[in-house]
Amino acid sequence: MEEFIEKDGKKLRFGYTTGSCAAAAAKAAAWMLLTGQRKETISLITPKGVTLNLPVLDITMEENRVSCAVRKDSGDDPDVTNGTLVYAEVTVKETPGIAIDGGFGVGRVTKKGLDQSVGNAAINSVPREMIRGNLEEILALTDQNCGLSVVISVPEGERLAKQTFNPRLGIVGGISILGTTGIVEPMSEKALVDTIRVELNQRKANGDEYVLLTPGNYGCDFIRAGLSLNAEQAVQSSNFIGQTLDICRELGFRGALLVGHIGKLVKLGGGMMNTHSKYGDCRMEILAAHAGVAGLAPAQIGEILQCVACDDALRIIMDAGCFEKTMTGLTERILFHLRHRAGENMEIGTILFSKEYGLLAQSENAMELIEKITKG
Repeated sequence: MEEFIEKDGKKLRFGYTTGSCAAAAAKAAAWMLLTGQRKETISLITPKGVTLNLPVLDITMEENRVSCAVRKDSGDDPDVTNGTLVYAEVTVKETPGIAIDGGFGVGRVTKKGLDQSVGNAAINSVPREMIRGNLEEILALTDQNCGLSVVISVPEGERLAKQTFNPRLGIVGGISILGTTGIVEPMSEKALVDTIRVELNQRKANGDEYVLLTPGNYGCDFIRAGLSLNAEQAVQSSNFIGQTLDICRELGFRGALLVGHIGKLVKLGGGMMNTHSKYGDCRMEILAAHAGVAGLAPAQIGEILQCVACDDALRIIMDAGCFEKTMTGLTERILFHLRHRAGENMEIGTILFSKEYGLLAQSENAMELIEKITKG
């Protein structure tokens, strides 16, 4: 694709989804099967209205089946599936209609709460609609009344899936065929938030009323080592803590416990619900303010304001003997902002840690929430 977007002063190129690849490959294969004519390029209109003209690769034409592939192009969006081939094999079936399934390298759903039912191939609803619509178009163009069966496969899918959320979501054997617009927007925050929503929706569908949240891998490590819990229970919010709470609230969770490194969670004390550094860095200012209230001398407050890492600031606070009071004040302020975002119908708690000092502070209800989360 040669469409671009400006982000943070950079010109970034759009790409197209695995769903677009699957639909394009299926369309090309159906055309070749029903006409007997080779097709080297295929045109596809995405749900966003963008027309793609894509090369058709690795064509195999037989009397009763045609297989071909389209190569995934993620543009300037970092994506593990970029460059991989998405195949479609199309055959004629005796009964009318379009049958869609996944082959090798396409995941299979094993848990409730996802876009597809348990047992189905992890080909989401919009890609299925794209495949069906494009095959119906080919049937109409060729004036055929037969039915068609299409199997989507991704030879590298099983390997690539290990780098995705699929194993956590209970999708086994490969990647998912995804996309709601057919287009990949570079550095899409929406895609990350959508992934969080999928995982939370799955937890709710499985009957969970309380959920364990953490920004990322540091939190998972601490949950495993410091709390002796199964880190697989945690939903990773990345920097999108506010939006994650919004989704929890929307889905009707009764409570959530947020476990995180102080370098992330300290920002919540200033009301920053997206903790990415591009939105600001108020870590030392917040720590200095709470330490000052706890009795830290002006000279040491000045030292904290010059610190780069939270552990350095914590060392100053500990040496001055006002660590406990500082952490108490900070935790209360974090809870104030979390409760405001979560709403009055959802119980919220938090645990703060650092890699150097381990457990730093926790809300009074933290252990009670852990018990509720563990019981499901």
